[in-house]
Formats: sequence, C-alpha cells, structure tokens
Amino acid sequence: MAAANARDAGQFTIGGDLKVTRLGFGAMRITGKGIWNQPTDIPEAKRALAALSDHGIDFIDTADSYGPFVSEELIAEVLAPYKGLTVATKGGLTRHGPDIWMPVGRPEYLRQCVLMSLRRLKLEKIDLWQLHRIDAKVPAEEQFGVIAAMQTEGLIRHVGLSEVSVEQIEAAQKHFPVVTVQNQYNLVNRKSEAVLDYCEQKGIGFIPWAPLGSGHLAKPGSVLTKIAEKLGTGPSQVALAWVLKRSPVMLPIPGTGSTAHLAENVAGASIHLSDEDFAALDAQGQGEYAKSV
Repeated sequence: MAAANARDAGQFTIGGDLKVTRLGFGAMRITGKGIWNQPTDIPEAKRALAALSDHGIDFIDTADSYGPFVSEELIAEVLAPYKGLTVATKGGLTRHGPDIWMPVGRPEYLRQCVLMSLRRLKLEKIDLWQLHRIDAKVPAEEQFGVIAAMQTEGLIRHVGLSEVSVEQIEAAQKHFPVVTVQNQYNLVNRKSEAVLDYCEQKGIGFIPWAPLGSGHLAKPGSVLTKIAEKLGTGPSQVALAWVLKRSPVMLPIPGTGSTAHLAENVAGASIHLSDEDFAALDAQGQGEYAKSV
C-alpha cells in the first residue's frame, strides 16, 4: 500500500518564489512535555523527521523556543543539508520553563534569534523567518525595522508574522512584505476568519496552528464523525481536509513526534470533501465556536 502523500494537498508559492506543498510539518512536538527539553523518545522523533520526504512533505515549521532550541537542533541533525526542503523558523519568544512563553522584541534580541537559528539549523540564510509574537513592551516599528534590516542584509529571505490582526499586518507591510501569517485556526476556532480572508485577498500564505482541532464535534454521532465514517477515515483527517478546502492560501502544519501519527495526519491530504459536506462541517464548526466566545 502506498504511503499517504502530502502532495495530494497541492502547492502554494510563498512570497512569489518559494513553492511548497500545502500540507507541511509542525516541529513543536519533537520536544518534551510542555514543549520543554528533549522528546521522551528521541529515536522515534528522529525517525518521524526522516520520514517526512517519504510522505511528500517539503515544508517544516519550527521555532527557536521549541525546547528551547531542541527542535531546531534535531531538524539539523537529521535533515541538514536540506535538499528539497524548506525550513521556516520563528523567534521572539523566550522560555522560562515548561509551557511558559514570554515575548521579547528588543531589536538586539531579535537579531540574536536569527543569528543563532542560522547556526543551529546550519543555514546561511533562513528562507522564511517569522516573528513569533509582537512584543507589546517594545514599539512595533523597532521590531519591524530590525527585521527589515536583516532581510536587506540577506540573513532572511522572506518574513512572516504570528498571532496578528489585519491592522498589524498592514503596519508591518510598511517595512517588509509579509508573506505568511501564522494564527490559530481550525474547524472550531474561527477568531482569525478576518485575517484569513485578508490573507486570501493579498495572496499571503496562512499557516494555521492547531489545525486538527475539532472540539466536541468529534463525539459519536456528530456531523464530523458521520462524514468520517462515510469516507472511511478518522475525524482528525476530515478536520484537516476541511482546513485545506477552506482556502487556497492555507498551509496547515500538523505536528507529531510519532511516525504512525505522521502517516495519519498526511492521510488528510488525500480526502476531498464535497461542497455539501464542507458546508455542513462549516456550520457545525461555527456553532461550536459561537458557544466558546
């Protein structure tokens, strides 16, 4: 039986010149509990990374804060030099323990983030570097300014933002082209609908984190589970197929440290929802989100 292949999801061109398969890999989970320290099963995490190309995945999303540093180091150990692979990373969040994330946007710190990511990933230029969070304690213009300078210097090729509003994207666009936005988004979390619509209008790649979220829709007898049963697959794969169908600029990055779970995630790329099933899931997802806000 052929391995599930991410290429079934199609492709997207980031920034007009960086073509990637629309279903990527999020490397947050190749770390320990609380996204802290080494993963419990280091050999299995390495096997998952080594299996990415077998599944047609050519886009990896990581961050210096995952571990911290662990994710970038494992990626480099297993995959460098990156033939046919695009490794995107992020900076701007500091770690003080498991599940603790604090933004730091001082220009000198953001420059250090880029330089150290280059060193850990064994790269001369980062194809896509994303500001993990805009630091409210530092003027946004200062953060955007140093990023623009690093792009001009050739340290980074393309720039993205994470957890931002349309207004923040437009403010950043005055300093550099924003080619990707990474906000939380899934079937039942719709807080970024306006941002997604803006990205689609502007041709900006939208990287939804936690794309497999389905909340109570995964319970027995729900629309989601009924559609999954009809298609002979699981609720998570259907939720991912919905995300992919939602917009042509969507670049979901489900993550795992398990080879078996990797194959399950990639299987979502080959599921093609009918317009009727998509609409039914959309209505149920919006209803679930409305209850949570």
